[in-house]
Amino acid sequence: MRKRISLFTVSLLCLMMASPMSQAAKNAKTPAADADTYEMLNLFGEVMERAKVSYVEDVTDKKLIESAINGMLSALDPHSSFLDDQSFKYMSEQTKGKFGGLGIEVTMENGVVKVVSPIDDTPASKAGLKPGDYITNIDDEAVMGMTLNDAVDKMRGKIGSKVKLTIRRLNEKPLEVTLKREEIKIQSVKHSIKADDVIYIRISSFSDDVDNMIAKAIKEAKKKHGEKLKGVVIDLRNNPGGLLDQAVNVSDLFLDKGEIVSTRSRNEEDTVKYTAKEGDIAKGLPIVVMINDGSASASEIVAGALQDHKRAIILGEKSFGKGSVQTVIPLGKFGAMRLTTARYYTPSGRSIQAKGIEPDIEVKPAKVEIIDTGVGFSEAEFSNALKNETAVDKKGKTADQRKAEAEELAKDYQLSRAIDLVKALNLYNQGLEEKGN
Repeated sequence: MRKRISLFTVSLLCLMMASPMSQAAKNAKTPAADADTYEMLNLFGEVMERAKVSYVEDVTDKKLIESAINGMLSALDPHSSFLDDQSFKYMSEQTKGKFGGLGIEVTMENGVVKVVSPIDDTPASKAGLKPGDYITNIDDEAVMGMTLNDAVDKMRGKIGSKVKLTIRRLNEKPLEVTLKREEIKIQSVKHSIKADDVIYIRISSFSDDVDNMIAKAIKEAKKKHGEKLKGVVIDLRNNPGGLLDQAVNVSDLFLDKGEIVSTRSRNEEDTVKYTAKEGDIAKGLPIVVMINDGSASASEIVAGALQDHKRAIILGEKSFGKGSVQTVIPLGKFGAMRLTTARYYTPSGRSIQAKGIEPDIEVKPAKVEIIDTGVGFSEAEFSNALKNETAVDKKGKTADQRKAEAEELAKDYQLSRAIDLVKALNLYNQGLEEKGN
């Protein structure tokens, strides 16, 4: 079975079978340690029986055991957990780019649900949820005391039904938003030409076939615009991650050689290194990668690889800082367990766990106001001005179209800066080439 490791903050999928027995053999215990383990297992049985008999309400064995398993795993780190059969099914659907819900990636922090990022064009993003938001209540029920899986289950529901979330933001009053659940169909890749000559690629998640979609987008742009293209902007803002192989393949599209990422577990012999194959699809065009605090996991692999190889300038804000790998081990009819099994490292050996990727150029979100300077005149407005015999409108765009494009970029200051940077790098490279000739 082909290994697939996903790096979503919450929604992960790995079709990799583990061998607990072989690992147990490596970690063989002494007789004394075995005796301690048996005593603790007896303690577990005693506590379970006491809870079943004495708890204020009836509780099933299934509930107690599943809760115990989940507690055991979630106590290790925020990303390890038990997935019942429904949760496992939901997670599998998400990595294929289609699922039902609100379209939000979350983790657990300080006992409440924290938003990693809303997914583009979903109820969560339309309602204005932001990375770093805390969800404190779901339908007026406090999240404190729930497991992450419990909270996620409460946010799911029948398509068309509504759920009310209470949101806390830093230095703001609690906010209540009501979202309608939808069938979430993720368009992982969107692309367009910005400012006439820059390829803009928006990657919202690293689901199946993202690498092929990006390759197709760049080939189409090069075929249509040819030598006019100045560079590429890759937008990874609010991208919570996805499949490891897709992060590797996307990085490989723009790298000619070298290491992309390595994963290291507790056993040194299990270290895996992923390296680039020859061939840069952008043919050396300048690349700017945009990140923010909603860029996590697989997004950080791409940003880190291109940054370490000096293949791209990273612009924006520090990323989320999830540098761990989760393996999802199917448990038959009972669902699956998600276990953190490794850390990943950038080509230079950096672990970004709880640290994130620092941008080369920090740019905070901002709004740009276009100022009307009033009445102005130019040479062309004189009735008897000499004509410019070489003037040709190569772009074929009206003044209104150009104004609309300017207003669009004014709304996204980070993107505007990224496009300007790509064009500046292109001019700089052209200057170097001319000097060389």
